[in-house]
Amino acid sequence: MKTVIFLGVLLTTLGCTSTTRYTQQSPEIDLVKSGISNYVNGEWEDYSSNYADGASIFFNVTEESPATIQETIASQKLSVEPFSTYAFDREKDEYEMVVTDKGETWVNFWGTWKGTLAATGEEFVIPVHLTYQFVDGKIVKAFGYWNNAEIQMTLTELAKEAEEIAANQTSD
Repeated sequence: MKTVIFLGVLLTTLGCTSTTRYTQQSPEIDLVKSGISNYVNGEWEDYSSNYADGASIFFNVTEESPATIQETIASQKLSVEPFSTYAFDREKDEYEMVVTDKGETWVNFWGTWKGTLAATGEEFVIPVHLTYQFVDGKIVKAFGYWNNAEIQMTLTELAKEAEEIAANQTSD
């Protein structure tokens, strides 16, 4: 009888071998968390080390317009330059890792970015979604989505005001 029970348990166990398809704790999630900290702290070399050579990055663009990690870092440096402070509200961050039916490993992040514009003191609060595909512990593909239109409109208005002031000073 013991043999029959043992064989039943063994067959059930062998028949149910599966990988975790969803989790909120993994080395990949930890890597995304450290990458977000690297971004906030301006630790660009550490930030780039999370990406595989040749990784494709699609932050607010379509898949027809990938960027390299070097291009992404240059863009991110420019985008945070006008801010006296910027960070993510880490208490509201959400992470998940999924393994797709194709066996691809993806980490999703939902968070809230906050930044204070140095020129005006105005605070911007922007929801952000990022998703990363991992292969062998490195990011090979990244997608990011957020709406920065309000920031762009404010910066455009500030630039316009600065041009008007400069024009008035030269005409005097």
